[in-house]
Amino acid sequence: MLRTSASQPGGGTNLATSVKKVLAEIDPNQPVTNIMTMDAVMAASLGDSRFFMQLFGIFAGVAVLLAAMGIYGVMSYSVSERTHEIGIRMALGAHRGDVLGLIAKLWLKLTLIGVAIGIALAIGVTRLISSFLFGVKPTDPLTYAAVAVGLAAIALLACYIPARRAMRVDPLVALRYE
Repeated sequence: MLRTSASQPGGGTNLATSVKKVLAEIDPNQPVTNIMTMDAVMAASLGDSRFFMQLFGIFAGVAVLLAAMGIYGVMSYSVSERTHEIGIRMALGAHRGDVLGLIAKLWLKLTLIGVAIGIALAIGVTRLISSFLFGVKPTDPLTYAAVAVGLAAIALLACYIPARRAMRVDPLVALRYE
């Protein structure tokens, strides 16, 4: 291992050549191979950890995508099952805002239940994930809040699309539904 100043005018190749010459003068039978900078040594030693973290990141992204699709599917199904009820409400004089409020209450209830269960489970597995975390505590409240807000935003979007579709339902068509 050789320590030099950070600003090498000729770069690492001139230094490597100089070191090989000096070592050849001292012991010509001593091979000098695998010359790397400390950054390269550190990158090689952290290669597996970086790969696993990238893999975990991909899995987390897929999990969020599946969660978003599941939330949308449940909300869409729930709203479509209530199309007849929504049509009756609109025929009796309910405004579009009332329909949106009805669906938003369901969204809020399901989201709060899901976030509470998710946080409880996440806190429960902190011992398992603590060895994989660097620079973040396993019970970091900012991380938990960011994830909860992100999933709530996804749930809001997944709720708004079926709600908007339900608000456009013509009461006569909804009454003839089924």
